[in-house]
Amino acid sequence: MNIKQTTSTILMIRPVNFGFNEQTAGSNAFQNRNAEQEQVQARALKEFDNIVSVLCENGVDVIVVDDTSEPHTPDSIFPNNWVSFHGDGNVFLYPMMAENRRLERREDIIMRLEDRFNVKHVVDLSRFEHEHKFLEGTGSMVLDRENKIAYACLSPRTDKEVLDVFCKESGFKPVLFHAVDENAMDIYHTNVLMCVGSGFVVICLESIKDNGEKEQLLNSFKKTKKQVIDISFDQMNHFAGNMLEVENKLGESLVVMSKSAWNSLNYDQKAILSSFSKPVYADINTIESNGGGSARCMMAEVHLPPN
Repeated sequence: MNIKQTTSTILMIRPVNFGFNEQTAGSNAFQNRNAEQEQVQARALKEFDNIVSVLCENGVDVIVVDDTSEPHTPDSIFPNNWVSFHGDGNVFLYPMMAENRRLERREDIIMRLEDRFNVKHVVDLSRFEHEHKFLEGTGSMVLDRENKIAYACLSPRTDKEVLDVFCKESGFKPVLFHAVDENAMDIYHTNVLMCVGSGFVVICLESIKDNGEKEQLLNSFKKTKKQVIDISFDQMNHFAGNMLEVENKLGESLVVMSKSAWNSLNYDQKAILSSFSKPVYADINTIESNGGGSARCMMAEVHLPPN
């Protein structure tokens, strides 16, 4: 089986009740309590529809599923935390820290995908919620799919035991490390500090304080022939680590991010990134400031084999 890093098919959830989630704010320093709350849903919906249009214009196959008004799921716009889809036909469901985020898991979405794709097995890891152990999908893990490596920074939302179970079930090898922001707070999700592409890695190396862990990461990137684009704390805080490489229907590489992330990069960083992939970006400021997540979090890549 030829395993690819990228896919041209993306699942995205159109929000109904998007807003600041009090249940996640304690562990997510990227959420802004002072963000303008008036008409947040309307503005987020406009940003969502715009980024979907941008992706479609660039030849990406976007499967849009509407959220439901009940139950209340203010973070449903970030589906990559509860589900991941793999080239062997496996679908993984993940244990979520916030109780209202557990309500995002929807069997009907997987059934809808079965119309087009071959779902062989659903691996449900949500049972770990009873033990207060969490692994929030491709937020907690950044997957190098081609080399079967799962990079993960440990945090209240990323538990080593659950990661080990995922790796055993999926055949990935875990590479664990610790990462903190400029205030020494654990970074809640690995995908806000790093992105792995086919030929590149974007990463905030200054967030990793342990030199041994940093060395292990750099050695892994060297071994897998990835060019490292090192970003600063300030760039990370503008979601420059929260990118995703996808491809269009012609097989051309695109790297998707927010306008804020793109604008934070310097000339050299943009040039290196552009040498690998065509940059694609959109303004999602309302989603970023209220949700504490960005473009990558909004996309669940569908790697399932077609029917």
